[in-house]
Amino acid sequence: MNPADAMAVHAPVADMSLLGLFLQAHFVVKIVMVGLLSASVWCWAIIVDKTLLFRRTRAEMDSFEDAFWSGRSLEELFRSFNDRPATGLAAVFVAAMREWKRSFEGSGRQIQSLSQRIDKTLDVTIQREVERLESRLLFLASIGSAGPYIGLFGTVWGIMTAFTSIAASKNTSLAVVAPGIAEALFATAIGLFAAIPAVLAYNKLQAEVAKAQSRLEGFADEFSAILSRQIDERLSLAA
Repeated sequence: MNPADAMAVHAPVADMSLLGLFLQAHFVVKIVMVGLLSASVWCWAIIVDKTLLFRRTRAEMDSFEDAFWSGRSLEELFRSFNDRPATGLAAVFVAAMREWKRSFEGSGRQIQSLSQRIDKTLDVTIQREVERLESRLLFLASIGSAGPYIGLFGTVWGIMTAFTSIAASKNTSLAVVAPGIAEALFATAIGLFAAIPAVLAYNKLQAEVAKAQSRLEGFADEFSAILSRQIDERLSLAA
């Protein structure tokens, strides 16, 4: 019998379960695996949180649009939404109305450049809302792009360690080589496990942000036109 085969026969059977592969891995590979698993858990927490946030934002936007186009006066709507935290379309509406009321209630009654000030207020409010919706999405993009490479680093390190052990034992049988290679490749699998959902979720959530931004900008244009007509009417009456 070949001495190498004889050593393979008497060698202890390696645990090829997922837990066994993790426990048998080099400590550097273990750090990579734990880091990727932690990142995956955090990614899923972000995904769930953002999914619920966008669902709630869509519902709030629908509710506000129903109230806005129901025929109620702007003053009544402002009193209704000004007394509570406003997000989405309500935040855009409240910000513009506050600028409107400051201009007319101030001592100077400066309305000559009110349209420009309202447009700037709308732009700033929309940007803040978009930033709120986009918060923490960069983490998903980072894990989606870096996860496979981090896993590959663990794989390369594990393969180096496996070949070093093989060279020291002078045994190249499959029974000896396979466990070390499997442990190393397990790191790449975990990297892909973390990266693939992160990339898919990032693309989907970014599309939701784009839809919300488009809806905010559309409402801002319509509301700005309404206020602009009222400004023109007041200027014509004052002339």
